[in-house]
Amino acid sequence: MEYQALYRLGVERLRNASIEEADLDARLLLEEACGTDRNYLLCHGENQVTKEQHDKYLESIEKRSRRIPLQHILGFQEFMGLNFRVTPEVLIPRQDTETLVEEVLRFLHDGMRILDVCTGSGCILLSLLRYSNDCTGVGCDISKEALRVADENARRLGLTAEFIQGNLFENITGKYEIIVSNPPYIESGEIPNLMEEVREHDPLIALDGGRDGLFFYRELTEKAGEFLYPGGMLFFEIGCGQADAVSEYMTKAGYRDVNICRDLAGLDRVVYGVWSGGKPCLIN
Repeated sequence: MEYQALYRLGVERLRNASIEEADLDARLLLEEACGTDRNYLLCHGENQVTKEQHDKYLESIEKRSRRIPLQHILGFQEFMGLNFRVTPEVLIPRQDTETLVEEVLRFLHDGMRILDVCTGSGCILLSLLRYSNDCTGVGCDISKEALRVADENARRLGLTAEFIQGNLFENITGKYEIIVSNPPYIESGEIPNLMEEVREHDPLIALDGGRDGLFFYRELTEKAGEFLYPGGMLFFEIGCGQADAVSEYMTKAGYRDVNICRDLAGLDRVVYGVWSGGKPCLIN
C-alpha cells in the first residue's frame, strides 16, 4: 500500500472513532511506524510501505481508536523542546505546564537548589536544569514507578538529578532556593467527568486533589517554608478557579509578593510567592 493511502485509512478509522485530532494523530503514528518525518507525506506519499510498517501502523491506530493516549502509544511527549519518556505511571506533560517552567526560569539563577514536589515524569525539574547553569535539583514523588520514569528521562537527557520517594516532604532534607510543584488539583467529584484519555489512562494519584481540589496546596504551603531559605520562592501550577484560594493560603502562611500568572489561553495557571522566613503558619 502507498504511504499516503495508508495515512488516509488511518485518518478515516480515527474519525470513525470520534478522535478529535484524527488527522494529526494519524500522521504522527504513521511517522513513528515508518521512521519518517512530517515532510515525507508531501514529498514521498506515493512510496510503498512494508508489511511490517503497515501492520505496526494499523495496530497503533486501533489502540488510539480505543482512546489510549497518543503519548502512551508513541512512548514520549515533547515538553519545553525536550522529549520525555511517558508511561501510564506518570501524568502526560502538558503545554499548560510550560507556563510554570517559564515563570520559574525568570527567577532562577546559577547555582540554585531546586525541589520539585510531585515530580512525575520529571519534566518540570529536568527542564529547569537543562535551561539553567550549575543548578542542582531534587524531585520527589510518592510513586516508585513514576520516579523510575523520571530517572530514565534524566539519563536520556544527560542531566543529573536526585529522585526521592516519599509523601510530599516526607523524606526531604536541607534547604532550597526554589520549590515548585504541579500537584493533583482535580476535585474528586469531577474525576468521572474528565475525558476518557485522562480519566482511564492518567494515574488517578496524579489527578485527585481531594474534595475541593485544594488538599495538596494546603499541605504544601503549610510545610514548604521549612525547606526554603528566607527569600526563597514557592511556585504552583493551579487549576481553573483556584488562583484566589491558593494565593490566600500562601499569604496566610507567610509568603509575600504573591502573584498570579496566566497561560497562553489567558487562564490563571501559576501562583508564586517569596518566603519571608520564620515559622510556617497553619492554614484553616
